[in-house]
Amino acid sequence: MIKKITRIMEKIQVTFGVIFLSLFFLVIVIQMFARYTGISLIWTEEAANYSFIWSVFMGASVMIHREGHFRFTLFFNKLTGKAKSILIIFINTILLIFSIALIYYGIIATQNFWNYNWFSIQSFKMGYMFISIPIMGISMSVYMIDHIYDAYKEMKRCE
Repeated sequence: MIKKITRIMEKIQVTFGVIFLSLFFLVIVIQMFARYTGISLIWTEEAANYSFIWSVFMGASVMIHREGHFRFTLFFNKLTGKAKSILIIFINTILLIFSIALIYYGIIATQNFWNYNWFSIQSFKMGYMFISIPIMGISMSVYMIDHIYDAYKEMKRCE
C-alpha cells in the first residue's frame, strides 16, 4: 500500500517539478527578451524565483525518495546485513525528524506570510510559495517511513 502511495506521490512531484522548472526557464527567456527590447516587466523576477523554489523543493523530495542525494558511503559500503539495515534505519529516522521539523516550521512560515502579497503582482499571495515547505516535509516523511519500513523488513530477513 505504501509503495503505491509513494509511486503516485513521486509522479505528482516530478510533474509539478517539471512544470515549475519549465515555467522558470520560460519566465527567464521572457525576462531576457524584455530587457533586450527595453520593455520593463517587473513580475518576471518574482515569478522566476518562486517557480524555481517550487521546482527545487519538489525535486529535493523526489531525490530523497530515490536516495539520489549526496552522501558519504565509505563506512556504509563496508557494512552488510543487519548492521547495514540498522544504519539505514538510523539515518532515515534522522531525516524523518528533519522532515517533521520542515512540516512544523513550514506551517508556521506559511501562516505568517500567507497574507503577504507579491511586490509585482499584488493579487498573488506569498503563502503559495511558502506552502511548498510543509508539502515537501510531508512527502519526505512518507518517503522516510517507506525507507524505514523496507530496512526493517531487510533487518528481520537477515536474522
